[in-house]
Amino acid sequence: MTALKDKTGLAEPQIDPLLFRDVMGHYPTGVVVVTGRDDDGDVLAMVVGTFSSVSMDPPLVSFMPMKTSKTFERMRECDSLCVNILCGEQEATVMTVARRWENKLDGIDWFESPSGDPVLADSVAWIDTRMHDIVEAGDHWIALCEVVDMAVTNPVSPLIFFQGGYGSFVCTSLMARMDHEILPAIHTAHGVRPHVEELADDIGCEVTVYTTVSDDEMATVLSVTAPGIDRERGLARRIPIVPPIGDSYVFAQPAEVQEGWLGKLRDADDAERNLHRARLDFLREHGYALSFLPDVEGQAAYQGMLDATRQYEKGRLTPAEERRIRQSIRDTAVDYGIHSLDDDESYDIGSVVLPVRDQHGQYTMTLRLAQLPSRTSGREIGYWLRRARVVVDLLEGAARGDQR
Repeated sequence: MTALKDKTGLAEPQIDPLLFRDVMGHYPTGVVVVTGRDDDGDVLAMVVGTFSSVSMDPPLVSFMPMKTSKTFERMRECDSLCVNILCGEQEATVMTVARRWENKLDGIDWFESPSGDPVLADSVAWIDTRMHDIVEAGDHWIALCEVVDMAVTNPVSPLIFFQGGYGSFVCTSLMARMDHEILPAIHTAHGVRPHVEELADDIGCEVTVYTTVSDDEMATVLSVTAPGIDRERGLARRIPIVPPIGDSYVFAQPAEVQEGWLGKLRDADDAERNLHRARLDFLREHGYALSFLPDVEGQAAYQGMLDATRQYEKGRLTPAEERRIRQSIRDTAVDYGIHSLDDDESYDIGSVVLPVRDQHGQYTMTLRLAQLPSRTSGREIGYWLRRARVVVDLLEGAARGDQR
């Protein structure tokens, strides 16, 4: 490493910016949204990842905006600023504010602080401040602010920034999530268990019913296997909704949810995104989707995905671990493209997924067939689909409370 000499004659080290970011990324920082109003009364808002308490007497806090921030240039002239300490459930709010150039709080619920600046609903706490001093610090400013009022309004886990990602990083055990949104799916699936077992035995495969926990996660509510099929070779009981997983739920969601799902593909090119968009379109039109195993690897092509879902199931993941899990799932050699089936041709099918409507008529459940017989004709696969649709109908009837 080449060292420079500063004016004192001491060596000035050259620090690799990537190394600096990686090392500092292992220290979590709280995430805040600073709000204010300009002279015209227009609302200003910016996301800041470096916020701290500075002094108790006088009461001072600081945040560090980038020098390139156009929003902070306008905020410097504000009579007051409000620091919103965000909760772990406000990640979507952060992303919305960060992406917008203007009208950053449009569609976001907020109320006024005593100084008249926006307080985002559900924030853990707010701090009304006046600008005390602005100090130059390399490629950032240090905005030193005097506290004039403050309150805790939602004492829950805060949103933090760690290893390049946002989250609250609270354990997400399945038991903690068996609320009123999940229990109906459990009752529905177990109400038709004999039919699910018949389907698995008839085809000779694994059949799983999943329910959606959130836009980010699915959970198993029923899993059965035919004789000779090992359940431990299947996906974990909790799986993340990241491409290619979750298309059987995402296909029926609003455009912003679909784009958020595709956005989990870091640095994806148009071809990769379009492949998954094609699957969403196919699901809307046909009510099912297939995946195909490669000739050489066969079922082993799923191994990376299986390992990744089991790591995910353990919970308490850091952003870096979540990124590795997403990448492992994405890197599977399984073919998720759309292919026409010929009755007389043979195929190695990796999985079949069929969306299932819940008691509200929403597609929140999925019937998945996996560990399927190899080298199966298109005609036989058509039979699988017909048998699976019968079970889908029974599940949807049970969800509605139909009498059988």
